Amino acid sequence: MSTVLSAVAWPYANGPRHIGHVAGFGVPSDVFSRYMRMAGHDVLMVSGTDEHGTPILVEADKEGISARDLADRNNRLIVEDLVALGLSYDLFTRTTTRNHHQVVQDMFVTVRDNGYMIEQTTSGAISPSTGRTLPDRYIEGTCPICSAGGARGDQCDNCGNQLDPTDLIDPVSRINGETPEFVETSHWFLDLPALAAELGRWLDEREATGLWRPNVIRFSQNILEDIKPRAMTRDIDWGIPVPGWEDQPNKRLYVWFDAVIGYLSASIEWARRSGDPEAWRRWWNDPETLAYYFMGKDNIVFHSQIWPAEMIAQNGQGDKGGEPGRFGELKLPTEVVSSEFLTMEGKKFSSSKGIVIYVRDVLERYQPDALRYFISAAGPENQDADFTWVDFVSRTNNELVAGWGNLVNRTAAMIAKNVGEIPEAGEFEEIDTALLDQIREGFTTVGGLIEAHRQRAAIAEAMRLVGEANAYVSRTEPFKMKAEEQRPRLLTVLHVLAQAVTDLNTMLAPFLPQSANAVERALGGQRQIAPMPRIEEVEDLDGGPRYPIITGDYTDVPAWEHRPVTPGQTVAKPTPIFVKLDPTIAEQELERLEAAAEE
Repeated sequence: MSTVLSAVAWPYANGPRHIGHVAGFGVPSDVFSRYMRMAGHDVLMVSGTDEHGTPILVEADKEGISARDLADRNNRLIVEDLVALGLSYDLFTRTTTRNHHQVVQDMFVTVRDNGYMIEQTTSGAISPSTGRTLPDRYIEGTCPICSAGGARGDQCDNCGNQLDPTDLIDPVSRINGETPEFVETSHWFLDLPALAAELGRWLDEREATGLWRPNVIRFSQNILEDIKPRAMTRDIDWGIPVPGWEDQPNKRLYVWFDAVIGYLSASIEWARRSGDPEAWRRWWNDPETLAYYFMGKDNIVFHSQIWPAEMIAQNGQGDKGGEPGRFGELKLPTEVVSSEFLTMEGKKFSSSKGIVIYVRDVLERYQPDALRYFISAAGPENQDADFTWVDFVSRTNNELVAGWGNLVNRTAAMIAKNVGEIPEAGEFEEIDTALLDQIREGFTTVGGLIEAHRQRAAIAEAMRLVGEANAYVSRTEPFKMKAEEQRPRLLTVLHVLAQAVTDLNTMLAPFLPQSANAVERALGGQRQIAPMPRIEEVEDLDGGPRYPIITGDYTDVPAWEHRPVTPGQTVAKPTPIFVKLDPTIAEQELERLEAAAEE
């Protein structure tokens, strides 16, 4: 058994999340974490809402409320949506807790004292109309390297190169279109060149494992070629104060310096709430721990360069040496699991342009596992993928309902009608053992694919086995076994089907947790196959305001293996577990999108 850290990207609290977000960080991390628990590993899955930075201030100003009020509102919305989707966080918290502030400040002090923070005077972008600092991502212009338009002040998405706002040709503010004013200001810079050798060694070691997705490792190695110090403070009054600069209230730590440390601070908060304040060290100081980071591809640089560099600096392992701080020697990522982008009806998601489907809207109208199924089967795992309502309806009806739902429903219905309980098996025929053997082998195949972050292939294999079980029904035709002399054979076939459904349900539980519990009940079981998360209202551990967290007890899960059914277990007439969708829904949803875009 291994200790496994599932470090899940922190959704930004400037608004509710759309399905493109949860396709990148949410569902893949939950499928993996649920499987790893079932496979016997000790998993810690952490995240929270990212609540600092200028975009929060911009949105709060627009709405005429405080940044804290905006963060509070959106934190709760996001928490509710992620729980409704069934994401099994051990702790989902937020970056405005006092625990997080202290952990971030302690990390900064250690990195600075080890010599990896250097103070420099630089040009900062200011909005002429407000006097407020413009963050790099809020400045756009033409890329000086590839000449692509729409390059941001921190990175060009077209060529992938890191940039500074002053590099851009004809820079403008994304907020109001005005030309930013550049003024001299002092900031702390993370000395990435002094960490580059160790970063490169670590990335080469990661490449040698062959585990990282090619786009992630190539991009990560390429950005080392032109590495330079990067500012880790900002001229802003919303965020974590800079240690040593307490007399400068308009200087705060860069939101991305603060956010990635959240994985550590959330683990520490979880440990403190567990009653064992040092429990987090099992996932952070043990070199054998497996640490996986889940996100969309636009966040690769912060997880394969900035966060590892911060940990290397904290550990005292860069060119300047140093000593680990109070967190000890931190374990660097085992893998950065980056998904590509999910588009919608062929267009890039854009809340401002009305090209968006919010998680809450989908879950109000459709089953959570229908969305999880679509993301798992057709999501942007290693290439961009497109969400269309026609495809969503088709996959729900033709695969989830007609495939898996149909197998569960007719198995339970035939058992309820003919026996009323799971029957004992008689003598197996070759067709029976062939099906059960295939499904048992599926645990190895499907589990291996999930562990390798090939979830599309994993669920495709599980659904192929569902198809084999449905074909078994068609070949054996238990519904035609009416004669008394056929009854022994009928009971054996029904036993085989109950066993097949039970094992397939275990296999599909990481993907479809809510329906997994319903399938278990349909065959008379009482156990929760897939424990669900819950919301708790908690006090800040260090005296701050109350806030909601996501947590849960996920220890009582079935093992990832064949689980014999229990003959005699009562089976009642079932009700359908999955809802078949009217094909006209696709047209209705497109009309709803068009109306929203015109508002």
